[in-house]
Amino acid sequence: MEKQVINPWTWQDTRNYVQAVEVRNVESTLYVSGQTAISDEGISSNQDMKSQLLHTIRNLEQVIREAGYELNNIVRLNIYTTSASELFEHFGIIQEWLTENGIRQASTVLEVKSLFETLKVELEATAVK
Repeated sequence: MEKQVINPWTWQDTRNYVQAVEVRNVESTLYVSGQTAISDEGISSNQDMKSQLLHTIRNLEQVIREAGYELNNIVRLNIYTTSASELFEHFGIIQEWLTENGIRQASTVLEVKSLFETLKVELEATAVK
Protein backbone atom coordinates (compact mmCIF):
# COMPACT_ATOMS: atom_id res chain seq x y z
CA MET A 1 0.00 0.00 0.00
CA GLU A 2 1.16 3.51 -0.80
CA LYS A 3 -0.16 6.66 0.87
CA GLN A 4 0.40 10.19 -0.36
CA VAL A 5 -0.67 13.29 1.53
CA ILE A 6 -1.92 16.23 -0.52
CA ASN A 7 -1.53 19.61 1.22
CA PRO A 8 -1.54 22.67 -1.04
CA TRP A 9 -1.04 24.82 2.10
CA THR A 10 0.74 24.48 5.44
CA TRP A 11 -1.81 26.00 7.85
CA GLN A 12 -3.56 22.66 8.45
CA ASP A 13 -0.36 21.14 9.86
CA THR A 14 -0.90 22.80 13.26
CA ARG A 15 -4.42 21.36 13.34
CA ASN A 16 -3.25 17.75 12.85
CA TYR A 17 -5.01 16.88 9.63
CA VAL A 18 -4.36 16.91 5.92
CA GLN A 19 -6.39 18.17 2.96
CA ALA A 20 -6.44 14.79 1.21
CA VAL A 21 -4.90 11.33 1.36
CA GLU A 22 -4.40 9.30 -1.80
CA VAL A 23 -4.05 5.56 -1.25
CA ARG A 24 -2.85 3.12 -3.92
CA ASN A 25 -2.41 -0.64 -4.04
CA VAL A 26 -4.69 -1.21 -1.08
CA GLU A 27 -5.09 -4.75 0.21
CA SER A 28 -8.26 -3.90 2.13
CA THR A 29 -10.26 -1.03 3.62
CA LEU A 30 -11.96 -0.86 7.01
CA TYR A 31 -14.95 1.45 7.43
CA VAL A 32 -15.48 1.95 11.16
CA SER A 33 -18.89 2.97 12.46
CA GLY A 34 -18.96 5.96 14.75
CA GLN A 35 -17.37 5.01 18.06
CA THR A 36 -18.49 6.64 21.29
CA ALA A 37 -18.04 6.35 25.05
CA ILE A 38 -20.16 3.24 25.44
CA SER A 39 -19.04 0.60 27.94
CA ASP A 40 -18.43 -3.07 27.12
CA GLU A 41 -21.92 -3.67 28.54
CA GLY A 42 -23.51 -1.17 26.12
CA ILE A 43 -24.07 1.62 28.65
CA SER A 44 -23.68 5.19 27.37
CA SER A 45 -21.39 7.44 29.39
CA ASN A 46 -22.82 10.44 31.18
CA GLN A 47 -19.36 11.81 32.06
CA ASP A 48 -17.83 15.07 30.88
CA MET A 49 -16.42 15.72 27.38
CA LYS A 50 -12.81 14.92 28.32
CA SER A 51 -13.72 11.54 29.85
CA GLN A 52 -15.96 10.67 26.92
CA LEU A 53 -13.30 11.66 24.40
CA LEU A 54 -10.68 9.43 26.05
CA HIS A 55 -13.14 6.51 26.23
CA THR A 56 -14.18 7.04 22.61
CA ILE A 57 -10.56 6.94 21.43
CA ARG A 58 -9.99 3.68 23.35
CA ASN A 59 -13.07 2.14 21.72
CA LEU A 60 -11.94 3.25 18.26
CA GLU A 61 -8.49 1.78 18.86
CA GLN A 62 -9.99 -1.52 19.99
CA VAL A 63 -12.15 -1.92 16.87
CA ILE A 64 -9.29 -1.05 14.52
CA ARG A 65 -6.80 -3.36 16.22
CA GLU A 66 -9.25 -6.25 16.51
CA ALA A 67 -9.84 -5.95 12.76
CA GLY A 68 -6.09 -6.38 12.21
CA TYR A 69 -5.38 -2.81 11.11
CA GLU A 70 -2.83 -0.30 12.40
CA LEU A 71 -3.77 3.09 13.79
CA ASN A 72 -1.26 4.88 11.57
CA ASN A 73 -3.25 3.69 8.56
CA ILE A 74 -6.33 5.72 9.47
CA VAL A 75 -6.89 7.89 6.38
CA ARG A 76 -10.22 9.50 7.31
CA LEU A 77 -11.50 10.64 10.72
CA ASN A 78 -14.85 12.37 11.11
CA ILE A 79 -15.59 13.90 14.50
CA TYR A 80 -19.17 14.55 15.60
CA THR A 81 -19.88 16.49 18.77
CA THR A 82 -22.82 18.05 20.54
CA SER A 83 -20.62 20.99 21.56
CA ALA A 84 -17.76 22.17 19.37
CA SER A 85 -16.64 24.68 22.00
CA GLU A 86 -16.47 21.97 24.68
CA LEU A 87 -14.66 19.60 22.29
CA PHE A 88 -12.08 22.23 21.33
CA GLU A 89 -11.27 22.77 25.03
CA HIS A 90 -9.91 19.19 24.93
CA PHE A 91 -8.79 19.04 21.31
CA GLY A 92 -5.19 18.62 22.43
CA ILE A 93 -6.11 15.05 23.42
CA ILE A 94 -7.01 14.22 19.82
CA GLN A 95 -3.97 16.05 18.45
CA GLU A 96 -1.58 14.21 20.80
CA TRP A 97 -3.20 10.86 19.94
CA LEU A 98 -2.85 11.54 16.21
CA THR A 99 0.80 12.57 16.57
CA GLU A 100 1.72 9.66 18.88
CA ASN A 101 0.26 7.15 16.43
CA GLY A 102 1.61 8.72 13.24
CA ILE A 103 -1.89 9.31 11.90
CA ARG A 104 -2.16 11.76 8.97
CA GLN A 105 -5.81 11.80 7.99
CA ALA A 106 -8.38 13.81 6.11
CA SER A 107 -10.82 15.03 8.75
CA THR A 108 -14.07 16.85 9.37
CA VAL A 109 -15.46 18.18 12.66
CA LEU A 110 -19.23 18.58 12.84
CA GLU A 111 -21.39 19.94 15.65
CA VAL A 112 -24.67 18.06 15.76
CA LYS A 113 -27.86 18.68 17.70
CA SER A 114 -27.60 15.40 19.57
CA LEU A 115 -25.98 11.98 19.68
CA PHE A 116 -27.31 8.76 21.18
CA GLU A 117 -28.57 9.15 24.76
CA THR A 118 -26.03 11.12 26.85
CA LEU A 119 -23.10 10.98 24.42
CA LYS A 120 -21.13 14.11 23.52
CA VAL A 121 -18.57 12.94 20.94
CA GLU A 122 -18.35 10.31 18.19
CA LEU A 123 -15.37 9.30 16.02
CA GLU A 124 -15.89 7.68 12.62
CA ALA A 125 -12.83 6.36 10.79
CA THR A 126 -11.61 4.72 7.60
CA ALA A 127 -8.38 2.70 7.73
CA VAL A 128 -6.49 0.87 4.98
CA LYS A 129 -3.82 -1.81 4.61
